[in-house]
Amino acid sequence: MSIQTTIATAAETLPPSLARIARRVGDDPNAVIESTITELAAACHTSVASVVRFCRSIGLSGYPALRMTLARELGRESVQLSASSRFGSEISLGDSLRDATAKVAALEALAIEETVGNLDFGVLEAAVGAVDHAHRILLFGVGASRLVADDLGHKLLRIGRTAIVLSDAHEASAAAALGATRSVAIGFSNSGTTMETVRFLQTARTAGTTTIGVTSAAATPLSDAADHTLLTHAREPRFRAGAMVSRIAQLAVVDCLFIGVAQRRHAHTVHALERTVEATRALRGD
Repeated sequence: MSIQTTIATAAETLPPSLARIARRVGDDPNAVIESTITELAAACHTSVASVVRFCRSIGLSGYPALRMTLARELGRESVQLSASSRFGSEISLGDSLRDATAKVAALEALAIEETVGNLDFGVLEAAVGAVDHAHRILLFGVGASRLVADDLGHKLLRIGRTAIVLSDAHEASAAAALGATRSVAIGFSNSGTTMETVRFLQTARTAGTTTIGVTSAAATPLSDAADHTLLTHAREPRFRAGAMVSRIAQLAVVDCLFIGVAQRRHAHTVHALERTVEATRALRGD
């Protein structure tokens, strides 16, 4: 996983002083490359010692290693993704529409690449097996994560699986409480700390349901409540109305999970998809 994605993920769980440094680096890594450790500390309203602690918290020996790693990574990515010379910086007022969309597209492409490239296929296989054997699949997320739950629910419905996308926290907790050994509960939360989603998985597990979490960080309440945790990796721009890049990363995981389930019953899947396409043909005006 790239150092920028590592920093973006760490920002959710670091102490406030270190989180400020993470956000500063994420906002404009190019500027960090050009700054001394004293300048970065001043810009983040913290101390040089905190910058050193931040570097060590993300697995680097110190500030020189951070600058070197960032410079190497930005150079490689700007060539690979044909982005602007300021690739990695936040979307700004001075960006043209072409530059702004290029930055978003580059981040989304990286999110898919890093998420799929870093998947734990042992965990994915276990999650696929749990969903494949389930008689009932409960899905829940809040905000943009709800859209990802909807997407998986729709896909599973199209191949004849009993998937229920729960609409609010009360409904989610009630459904989760009615657990069963052949049920699976899947919770989506990029931060891994969304209280409603964590409670949903905790309730489901207590009731004997197998639980799956889709999140960006392993050491979170959501992952603690999940029997199987599927991790996403994304650098979310701060200039946004809601989840953007992280949503794309979650959708990539959803597609991998769905393909695994669908492939296990290949003939049934093909037949189900043909029937559902035919059933909706007239509605599409074909």
